[in-house]
Amino acid sequence: MRTRPATLDDTQAISALFQARISRWQRLCEDGQVQDIPYEDLTVYERWLHGGPWMSTETGAIWLSHLCHGAGVPIVLIDDQEKILGYSEAFPGREPLPLGKHLYIGDIAAADETAHNSLMQHWLNQPQPFKRLIMSVASTDSERRAGYEQYGFQPLTELYGVQVSAQQGQGFYRTEDHLNAEASQIIDMIMPVGCITSARQQWETLWPSHWDAIPQIMSQQKHRLHFSAAAQDAFVLYEQHLYDPRAATVYCWSNKPLSSQLLVAIRDWAHRAGYRSLYLTVNEKLARSIVGDDLGSPQVTIYARDA
Repeated sequence: MRTRPATLDDTQAISALFQARISRWQRLCEDGQVQDIPYEDLTVYERWLHGGPWMSTETGAIWLSHLCHGAGVPIVLIDDQEKILGYSEAFPGREPLPLGKHLYIGDIAAADETAHNSLMQHWLNQPQPFKRLIMSVASTDSERRAGYEQYGFQPLTELYGVQVSAQQGQGFYRTEDHLNAEASQIIDMIMPVGCITSARQQWETLWPSHWDAIPQIMSQQKHRLHFSAAAQDAFVLYEQHLYDPRAATVYCWSNKPLSSQLLVAIRDWAHRAGYRSLYLTVNEKLARSIVGDDLGSPQVTIYARDA
């Protein structure tokens, strides 16, 4: 087995690897009932709801094209007959410590455990211009956590989900729509709010308008803004919730930790836009400053391995 860069010709085979994870294809009917449906009868959007762009060849090709144009590093694992046995994508990033200059290893789809291990070894063994490899996992997934540790990864930070109200606040700030999706804008920035993978991976996933051709996704509002509040600039994205249009998840990229003034501004803008609940993923220190000691269990753990 060997690895090579992924190309658009690989889209169907890669998509099949991800689709193999789905045991039942379903549709949510107008009466609220869930119905089992053959894959071929689902719309592109209904397939998307089962796991994102790799759930269909059409959206998978859009995402892979984005990666192949420099957004990430997509690779496939092939056997001697050129059959694709696995796929992985990674995202180079540069942030302040503790992450520093790093490579974030994203989701790995593999035909079996041997293929999965081969893809992991690809990232671990090849010469890296990055000082650190990082991965993320749900904090409750003890099996995957143990698997990461077998490869020499160690927990670096834990992230918590908090809910706050959107409310009017006192303070001066400026906002403007910001549709420029160039990743060079976030070099040396951290992601104090919303980070569950890496700043670069989530930027490439969220900020570009990949899915304008899918009306159902377009109807779920995303607000891409540049904020200036108390000498702190930030890129902020609000993503409206699918089943609660008055709630939104917040993502923030900035060159410094989240200030109280910027948090007030984020909540105030959301209230003026008609939202009432905001969902933020933050580190423990920030979570405690927002909700006190009642922060619950961590949702995501970031793992790191020095290259």
